[in-house]
Amino acid sequence: MKFNNVLENIQIYEAGKPIELVVREYGINAEDVVKLASNENPIGTSPVVAEVIRKNASKAHLYPDDSMFELKAALSDKFDVNDKNIIIGAGSDQVLEFISRALLDEDSSVLMSAVTFAMYEIYAKQMGAKIVRTASYTHKYDEFMEAYRIHKPKIVYICTPNNPTGDATSKAEVLRIIESIGKETLVVVDGAYMEYAAAKDVAYAITPQDLLGYENVIYLGTFSKAYGLGGMRVGYGIAQEALIHELYKMRPPFNISTLSLAAAIEASRDNAFVKKSIVLHQEQIKRYEIFAKENGFSYIESYTNFITYLFDEKYDSAQIADALLKRGVIIRNLTSYGLNAIRVTIGTAKQNDTFFRHFSEVM
Repeated sequence: MKFNNVLENIQIYEAGKPIELVVREYGINAEDVVKLASNENPIGTSPVVAEVIRKNASKAHLYPDDSMFELKAALSDKFDVNDKNIIIGAGSDQVLEFISRALLDEDSSVLMSAVTFAMYEIYAKQMGAKIVRTASYTHKYDEFMEAYRIHKPKIVYICTPNNPTGDATSKAEVLRIIESIGKETLVVVDGAYMEYAAAKDVAYAITPQDLLGYENVIYLGTFSKAYGLGGMRVGYGIAQEALIHELYKMRPPFNISTLSLAAAIEASRDNAFVKKSIVLHQEQIKRYEIFAKENGFSYIESYTNFITYLFDEKYDSAQIADALLKRGVIIRNLTSYGLNAIRVTIGTAKQNDTFFRHFSEVM
């Protein structure tokens, strides 16, 4: 069987290891496993959202409302945009897929920072496009503009806050990049962790309304992080109507489930749960910063619900991650990103206690 040639240069995305795998491979009881690898909300899903999911379980045999009217209305109210400015995806990464399929081919390129969300590269390579990276994992204006002038990419990705590093780019700097890029290039502002950045420092807060005046910019958001709906897979893109209209040509019918739709509608209204999640995070991330300082290693200042620990030659992140895994603590090794580092989701106080205990012993 002959597969498309572009598949030869694509690495399979490696998701965070599930709890079930650790139970099977290491014989650890599921209740003793702490998963801090996939940036899920440590306090779970809002109780009112969970109740809505239960109530709608009897409708699982029915297709969802494909217009997604209620969810779009909720997002319209939240962000002060028109429903025609919104497209819903099975996670924001499905919207990324729509974008790549709509714009890219073998003669095009995409521009991104040195270390950023892996799916940008994967979706681009599926279309045969060339990958251009800046020298830094941070979104530096001069580096982006130099690469833009040389390569004239079809898409520029700005992930802020950035995954997997956790740093963020200020709104002023993002707008500076956007305003220096021609209209023939689409700028994707991926705000999957924006709720955390906005709560930490208003200078890093970016809303869809900030970007809606630009015809070549799309904002991406998700319900997977602060809203606690990672398992429901609901994300969205917000842009000018003409751009959304073209992306709709890529969208399959019923692309999120009946239960996902019901959950996202309710979650969009539950601001109290989001606030509770962020307050917990702000309290607990301080422990990770103090721990790094006390133990003499570096971390990247985080604007997300995770933190990245950086190691020198004295430590090996792959060995640390493997040793923790055997103890039932799942974190993310960043060797595949070219970093001797680990990424740790900020958990509950109890989960973090477990992490620090095992991590100290491993170190």
